[in-house]
Amino acid sequence: MIDPRVKYRHVQCFLEVARRRSLVKAADALSITQPAVSKTLKELEEILEVRLFERSRKGVVLTQFGEVFLHYAGASLAALKQGLDSVAQARMSGDSYLNVGVLPSVAARIVPGAVQMFQRDSHETTLTLITGPNTFLLSRLRVGELDLVVGRLADPEQMAGLSFAHLYSESVSFVVRRGHPLLQENSNDLGRLVDFPVLYPTKEAIIRPYVERLLITHGVTRLPKRIETISNSFGRTYTLDTDAVWIISSGVVSRDIAAGELVELPLETSETTGPVGLTTRADAAPTPALLMFQSALRSAADQMSVSL
Repeated sequence: MIDPRVKYRHVQCFLEVARRRSLVKAADALSITQPAVSKTLKELEEILEVRLFERSRKGVVLTQFGEVFLHYAGASLAALKQGLDSVAQARMSGDSYLNVGVLPSVAARIVPGAVQMFQRDSHETTLTLITGPNTFLLSRLRVGELDLVVGRLADPEQMAGLSFAHLYSESVSFVVRRGHPLLQENSNDLGRLVDFPVLYPTKEAIIRPYVERLLITHGVTRLPKRIETISNSFGRTYTLDTDAVWIISSGVVSRDIAAGELVELPLETSETTGPVGLTTRADAAPTPALLMFQSALRSAADQMSVSL
């Protein structure tokens, strides 16, 4: 924690004296009196409990403690100025663009709320949202076509040069229509899946390895009526109209389950739980618009966690 006794005027006065090596010249630059400069420096030294300057007739010289404080004080003031400039830029710019890749499960769960918050606080930023498999989105992020990807954490070999920040964890759901035979049986046996059509994640889907491991663990190595798809619109319609079992990230169907349109089978799927978060290029400095949208996503994720 920063000592609350240290004020902006202390840091500003210290830096001006260190820069000019003179109390008189620093006072002129700050438009205050020399006694006021001396008093401010004395206050700062008392707070830090060290001497920052050695005073003489020729001027002032930094002590070793002063040299250390100069390094961090200068950096902090520069960072503060950059922050103020960035906020002003974000507020005044009328030609800002932000391209975001969104995994379908996240698009349905937290992105709508985040976009509402972002539009409320941002000024004239054109936001472009692109959905698709995680591998596709990461490839576009890597070449600079996207500024951010919101999705599951990829495998280590796919994360070279990228940075990931965790938002929440998400599991896979096995969902069916109301009145489905498996609900009447109240069965949690994954082996029964072989008797029904199964909507299965494609090879490009990041949840596929999780699903494969889960089924193998329960002895399911073959699904005779498997349909591989990443289409949420097809999956929802086909599941509502047939006896299919849809294997899908829980975020995609959370609203349908809450509304009673679809029902989640009572299966243990903790093995499919994985981290969802924000992936950016590690070497790219974030723009004000990107920082604002990331903040909105974190707030939406926090609200979702509270409501669960």
